[in-house]
Amino acid sequence: MSQLALLGGTPVRTQPFPKWPISGEREAELVSEVARSGNWWSAQVDANDRPEVASPGPGNRVAEIQIRFARFQGARFGVACSGGTSALETALRACGVGPGDEVILPPYTFISSASAVLTVNAIPIFADVDPVTFNLSPDATEAAITPRTRAILPVHFSGHAADMDRFLAMGKSRGLKIIEDACHGHGAKWKGQGLGSLGDAAAFSFQASKNLTCGDGGMMLTSDEEVNRTALSLVWYGRQKRTPWYQHHILGGNSHLTEFQASILLAQLERLPGQVELRTRHAEVLRRELGRIPGIHPLPVDPRVTVHSYHLFMIRYRAEELGGLPREKFLAALAKEGIPASAGYGHPLYKAPVFLNREFYKGGCPLTCSAYGRAIDYASFEARCPESERACREAIWMTQNVLLGTDRDMEDVVAGFQKVAGHAEALRSYDIPPAR
Repeated sequence: MSQLALLGGTPVRTQPFPKWPISGEREAELVSEVARSGNWWSAQVDANDRPEVASPGPGNRVAEIQIRFARFQGARFGVACSGGTSALETALRACGVGPGDEVILPPYTFISSASAVLTVNAIPIFADVDPVTFNLSPDATEAAITPRTRAILPVHFSGHAADMDRFLAMGKSRGLKIIEDACHGHGAKWKGQGLGSLGDAAAFSFQASKNLTCGDGGMMLTSDEEVNRTALSLVWYGRQKRTPWYQHHILGGNSHLTEFQASILLAQLERLPGQVELRTRHAEVLRRELGRIPGIHPLPVDPRVTVHSYHLFMIRYRAEELGGLPREKFLAALAKEGIPASAGYGHPLYKAPVFLNREFYKGGCPLTCSAYGRAIDYASFEARCPESERACREAIWMTQNVLLGTDRDMEDVVAGFQKVAGHAEALRSYDIPPAR
């Protein structure tokens, strides 16, 4: 086997993988139509009022993407938001989550999953992840439920659906809201049903890295009419349908999309089914071939997951199978071979300074406010979440754009991993230069 590029050899590849986002004339056409029309902003539109968009075009693009994306995922209603975080906040508030309520979620996720809970003055309670999927563990969730629990927030991490059978059963038996964090789940399905259509509400992100993107933005989905009505009011300054424009009924804000963003999303949505199919085909190849390499264990797919969106291709790295080779050295060598991969999160959320120092609101709210009034030592969650700790030590991520390459690109990925694993002994004695 040839010398590692890190040690002076020739890399497996020098060509980049597909750039992201992928765009073309369709995006340019739809955005140009909006620019020329002068209809850059869209007033509040409810899909319940307009189940069909009779005249797609500038001025109706936000309405159209709300309807089309909700249908694509199998939900009745969509409420376009300024981002995935605002979609989560909207979902929580529309489902009645507020001061003094506890929301159970995994610590192996992006900060928005927890910050959205804090923003509505509720309390994030972390429960451990499943060791196979890195998703919220139903057993750990059951153990974390208290009389103050109001909602469960399963994260469909990487686009692999959480165990919605268990979570929906918990919600029904205990009277809890199930709010799906589907920010990685565009096009994914659980037992044939689209993510975002299973719980009481769901949030998607259209941020630049996401599988469906307009640079930034988000969408709340629901099939509950009352949740939909409340959510629409929340993102439109507390307005309600068929009432005076300057009459505001609840505390709402300004967190909606523009016609430009909606136009890009409509074009991107046309591309998404084919991209989901391509990512799935290449992920199956990588799972099979990389799984033959010592130390490299692609995460399996639950058979109830009928479509995985593969926002990330997830691998568990076992250093002991490569003579104790640290993951950081493996990744450094892999990068030099032209294969992009990362370690992902360096620590679970409860170890973030904002949680360790409880730097939420002045005076310690929401923990110390009268609606809750309990002290939580977030450092104590380390002992309760060993699998989340392990995931941060062992995970390797490859982003979704890698899976949009060619069959030959996938061969290069496999060759890169094989080459680095085959040089594990030489790598163990290599000192990684300090970061500048």
